[in-house]
Amino acid sequence: MSASEALAPAPVVPRYGSDALCDVVPSLAASLGVDGWENVLGVPEASRWVLLLVDGLGDLNLAEAVEEAPFLGGLRTTGGQLTAGVPSTTATSITSLGTGLTPGQHGMLGYSFRNPVGGGLLNALLWQDGLSAYDIQPRLTAFERLARSGVTLTSVSPARFAGTGLTEAALRGARFQPVPDETDDDARIGWTIDAAASGSRSLVYLYERSLDHTGHGQGWRTDAWRSALRRIDRLAARLRDSLPDDTRLLITGDHGMVDAPQQRWVIVEDVPGLGNDLTLFAGEGRLRQLYAEQRHVAAVKRRWAAAMGERAWVLTRDEAIDAGWFGTMDPRMGPRIGDVLVAMRDDGAVMTRSQPREFGLVGMHGSLTELETRVPLLVA
Repeated sequence: MSASEALAPAPVVPRYGSDALCDVVPSLAASLGVDGWENVLGVPEASRWVLLLVDGLGDLNLAEAVEEAPFLGGLRTTGGQLTAGVPSTTATSITSLGTGLTPGQHGMLGYSFRNPVGGGLLNALLWQDGLSAYDIQPRLTAFERLARSGVTLTSVSPARFAGTGLTEAALRGARFQPVPDETDDDARIGWTIDAAASGSRSLVYLYERSLDHTGHGQGWRTDAWRSALRRIDRLAARLRDSLPDDTRLLITGDHGMVDAPQQRWVIVEDVPGLGNDLTLFAGEGRLRQLYAEQRHVAAVKRRWAAAMGERAWVLTRDEAIDAGWFGTMDPRMGPRIGDVLVAMRDDGAVMTRSQPREFGLVGMHGSLTELETRVPLLVA
């Protein structure tokens, strides 16, 4: 077995409340001097923070290409690690970041999952017409709570994300500063500096997604991915140089990435009987969520466990909840999770011909391996 095919020894279960993504904004809130928050990450005190989220920046991905990123690499030598939530995917992670809640509390439980409003599947990135963010994520976000405490909140994000379901579910409470051209770093830095200077205490969220986009399309062990990382390193260094000394910068990612070659895929339709008894098929290639009538759940688990063998962790919903995958659970959110979860241990993926767009992916994420779940905690 090659190194790329090695099985993960055990799932990386996030330590919510200690060193997970959901602990970032609460720690920054405490650093800002807002009562009622705990600085579990031990970030320094400051009255102004910029939070740069680099989509797809896994700590182990960065470590393997650290020579391409001298600024980020230098911070990594004194920084730490965080864990993404479960699933290790953008919709879940950004909602954990913006709300300060575990996945089990905020309910954005994957790339796609059972829609609590009317049934069927909810795609957490694309959303559905007429569906309110409050229908899916009704809890106050951490941003809303901080705004009520007098902190000035700004989200500097791509213009196309203005008013979307995910933005409203995860990041409401922040003033939205649209970015029409994501390659215009001068404009992004300028808007970030202006927002950070607003009010007596401020928090600016700056989102960068080119690394994730490149990894999905071409893989993370490619020249294109390294080129994207070099550009982001320059952006981060320029941003730090441009910010006043009283403004601190925290950089992290929402998940890492695994390259999943097609020869390592399990295509559901190509395995006789594998799709039997399923009422919904959700999630993503690295962590599938399978839904079935209660009387069929045990059989579905046995069937998938036999088919996947050591290649995946196959758990029922209750087993995954009991194992702490989703952190503290709001009981109302439980039915959104698949009755059976299939989380990859190797570099493969579970695919279906009913979702042909996913066949164009090279880099993937969602499972509980080190590459996917470990993200950096970098403070400058």
